[in-house]
Amino acid sequence: MDSIHLEIRGRVQGIGFRWFVRETARALDLSGWVSNKANGNVELAAAGDATALKKFAAAVGKGPPGAQVEEVRALSAIDGASLPKPFGIVHLQRL
Repeated sequence: MDSIHLEIRGRVQGIGFRWFVRETARALDLSGWVSNKANGNVELAAAGDATALKKFAAAVGKGPPGAQVEEVRALSAIDGASLPKPFGIVHLQRL
């Protein structure tokens, strides 16, 4: 199973970006999660079919209407088998 772990920078909070990511991932039958980060970015991890992941990465690189994606940065690899299904939203926990 292939996986991706990304951080998205730009205008990606407060505009439904996480919901867009979740619905896109579920439509592509991917496992994983998405979360807002305290710095204003969004982090996500997804696993599934390589073709579906490629479509997913392209979609989140554009985002929903109202988003302004400035950068998509690959983060360290995550074991795809450990990711939850269905794809979900993880809420930011402030310490």
